[in-house]
Amino acid sequence: MAKVVVLGAGTGGMPAAYEIKDILGKDHQVLMVNERENFRFVPSNPWVAVGWREPEAISIPIAKYLAKKDIDFKCAFVTQIDAEQNQLITADNGIIDYDYLVIATGPKLAFNTIPGAGPEHFTQSVCSLEHALTCKIDVDKLLAKPGPVIVGSFQGASCFGPAYEYVFILDKVLRDAGIRNKVPIHFVTSEPYVGHLGLDGVGDSKSMLESELRQRDIKWICNASVDNIEQGTMHISELDRKGDLYLSHSLPFNHAMLIPPFAGIDAVANVEGLCNGKGFVITDEHQQSPRFNNIFAGGVCVAIPPAEMTPVPTGMPKTGYMIESMMTAIAHNLHSIIVENVAPKSKGTWNAICIADMGDTGAVFVAIPQIAPRNVSWFAKGKWAHLAKIGFEKYFLRKMKTGSSEPLYEKYGLKLMGITRLETKDDE
Repeated sequence: MAKVVVLGAGTGGMPAAYEIKDILGKDHQVLMVNERENFRFVPSNPWVAVGWREPEAISIPIAKYLAKKDIDFKCAFVTQIDAEQNQLITADNGIIDYDYLVIATGPKLAFNTIPGAGPEHFTQSVCSLEHALTCKIDVDKLLAKPGPVIVGSFQGASCFGPAYEYVFILDKVLRDAGIRNKVPIHFVTSEPYVGHLGLDGVGDSKSMLESELRQRDIKWICNASVDNIEQGTMHISELDRKGDLYLSHSLPFNHAMLIPPFAGIDAVANVEGLCNGKGFVITDEHQQSPRFNNIFAGGVCVAIPPAEMTPVPTGMPKTGYMIESMMTAIAHNLHSIIVENVAPKSKGTWNAICIADMGDTGAVFVAIPQIAPRNVSWFAKGKWAHLAKIGFEKYFLRKMKTGSSEPLYEKYGLKLMGITRLETKDDE
């Protein structure tokens, strides 16, 4: 019997545990390790931050649903990975042995790289449920005392969708409260242009998102590097295309929410030979560590180079379907090694399908593959996309309750559109 440990029960780790158990069967053990007892649907955090969702609406108990699929669960905070001994060390000095380790931890939020950034200082975040709840308190203060708002992404960020979602959602909240005229909004981003998204754009994302910002009277600053933040003021250097200083800004704010740069969590980053300089796991095309052949990784914790060099550092996002394709590849590769006793052969397609809420409308983009050049690059918006985001939240939570990572109707429905999780021989 092989013991596979999945570290991290997020939107990548939970599906991975289900899929690995399903493909390996009852003869092998799958153990999920997570620092919290509940799975949280992170894409809904912007709604939590404005009071449109309560935490219990986007959270489910992990152990209850994993048990239905004969998957073990341990709630523990892992402080160290001993890759030589195949062990995880927990905060209470416990030891968890593994034969194979799947790292799906998500990121460490690197607010410390920008003076004054983060909920402990002067800006808010929607990257975790706790941060979203803290942000909600700040939004309530804004509603009581209207004033300038700054939303966006810090230099080095690689997750831009939630920033766009939040600025449009907050705009809707302010309009509904009848105080939008009292709240000037700036969108501040490290992207070289609006709609870049860390992907060098998708379809017509630039003009469409610029149009949406204009219609809502939201001003923007691109190529923005935040120098520091103090109470009520954000100091920003706007660079030109050559990376030289173009303008300096000191923007006042009553409320600010910016997505931070990501780094690898300490337990992962500290394993010698496993990660790059930022603590992201280095993997080959099969999601396998070149240094430790019994360690696989998928999701935000994986090292991926940026789409292009930009005047202000801009990372490559790891989107939902892309992450799921990584996890499917890992499950199949573990089956190859453990059951078939052959070398890994499966590769994720890294296709991107993203649904973004915009308050009273929404946007959808499809990039096949996510990294250019692409076979498909498509972007569209409408009220239907807003409703689709709500539907997807319910659908994904249902998948996590039923233990089905990719129901047949989803698999074959997407296949009809040319979207698959694994590369076929024709793709290679």
